[in-house]
Amino acid sequence: MPTISVEDYLKTIYHLERRSEGRIKTKALAAALHISPPSVTSMMKSLAEEGYIDYEPYQGFKLSAKGERHALKVIRKHRLVELFLVETLGYTWDEVHAEAERLEHAISDELAHRIERYLSYPRVDPHGDPIPDAHGVIHESLAVPLDRVSAPARVVMERVLDQDPEVLRYLERISLTPGRACLVREVLPFDGQMFLELEGGCETALSQALAARIMVVIEGAVLHGDALDEAPDGTAE
Repeated sequence: MPTISVEDYLKTIYHLERRSEGRIKTKALAAALHISPPSVTSMMKSLAEEGYIDYEPYQGFKLSAKGERHALKVIRKHRLVELFLVETLGYTWDEVHAEAERLEHAISDELAHRIERYLSYPRVDPHGDPIPDAHGVIHESLAVPLDRVSAPARVVMERVLDQDPEVLRYLERISLTPGRACLVREVLPFDGQMFLELEGGCETALSQALAARIMVVIEGAVLHGDALDEAPDGTAE
């Protein structure tokens, strides 16, 4: 049975793999976990010995099939807990991440299954992040980052990749949450700032940095670069 530390490593490696090409470097993982590179190197050797990763010194590492299964199991529990807290205990979407970080290591597979069944087998958590099923399968999405959308275009917000409570509270305040539609009216060519018309006629502006963390489904828009077959999983859980 993986320890809490091992589960955190596997989960973080999974997210880094989804955002990068090729093997993950020690420095990148150390930065993501806020620990020293030597500590990462020591853990990578242990994880390789246990069959969780494919590790080559100075070449980086990647999850093995075994490691990916365990990472997805932790992510599944985290996202089910987040949704359960919102749906049944009155938590808001900006409050659940830290709670789920603690509880994801404590609940059993059976409890996760019962939560899933109680919630009628949901596909996404409160932030729109996909919930892996009991077999580790994730429903694919055609969503793309908002900053790739050219004006004018109508989009529906599907997912936010940022777990910062202040960001989530701001998006809640302007009613830009999963399932909400808006119109991209203008995109400034020199800094990528976006001007949006939200439901009800309210207008707001988003920086390119924030727009890049918001995944949307587009109606009749032109993309900058290739469309994504699946949303990048850059969340922390």
